Order: sequence, then C-alpha cells, then structure tokens
Amino acid sequence: MTAPDPARAAKALRGAAAAVLVLEGIAVLFVPRGIAQTEEGLGGVRLTLLLVLAVVLILASGIQRRPRGLVIGTALQVPLLLTGLLNSVMWFVAGAFLIIWFYLLQVRKELLGSPFEAVESPGPGDGEGEERATP
Repeated sequence: MTAPDPARAAKALRGAAAAVLVLEGIAVLFVPRGIAQTEEGLGGVRLTLLLVLAVVLILASGIQRRPRGLVIGTALQVPLLLTGLLNSVMWFVAGAFLIIWFYLLQVRKELLGSPFEAVESPGPGDGEGEERATP
C-alpha cells in the first residue's frame, strides 16, 4: 500500500518522528531525579551525559525535515536505550519509545516504499493546484 500523496504522508510522518524525539528528550530529563535517590547518587558526569542526551534528542527533532533526520533519530535510539544502565526503569521507558520509533519507520516504509529515502515534493508541472483540461 502506498500513500496517494507521498509528500503529505512524508511530512506527517516527519512531524510524528519529531514529536517522539521531543518526548524522549523530556523523558531523559526525568532520569536524574530517579538516580539521585540511589546509593551511588547522581554525580556530575552522569548529570552531564543525561543533559547532553536530552538536548541532542530535542535538537534532533528539529532536523527531521532534512534527508538524514530519520537516520540520526534512529541512531539516537541506542543511547536512549542505554540510559537503562543508569536507571533500570529506563529499560521499559526507552523500550516503549523504541517500539514506537520502529513502528513509525514501518508505517513510513508501507506508505512511501522506504523508511529512510527522501520524498520529492511535486514540481510546478506535476498538476498540483492546476486544473487539467478534459478531452
């Protein structure tokens, strides 16, 4: 099954991917609170790593309209999953986000034919907004 308007479908899926990345960044910001209550405590290195990951996830949401945005977002799923090493609850949270992310890639593959290829927007001669004469 392919989308009747691939450009619109690609735009909608990019928006969904950006929203997921923002939610992932917000979820990572909750991790320091859980770590601070453990025996080891938070520490400067852990806090810095988590803050950097949260900022990178949020910034990656802004580049989803670029051709490599989905590839970068997919690569960021690995460090998100590894936050489970810092707080065991993040295995479940990151796992849920990972399932959502791969579901979005699967929907994109079904609608557009490929999960990562860029979709060309229609040009001026493609009939967008123009009426065609009937014979």
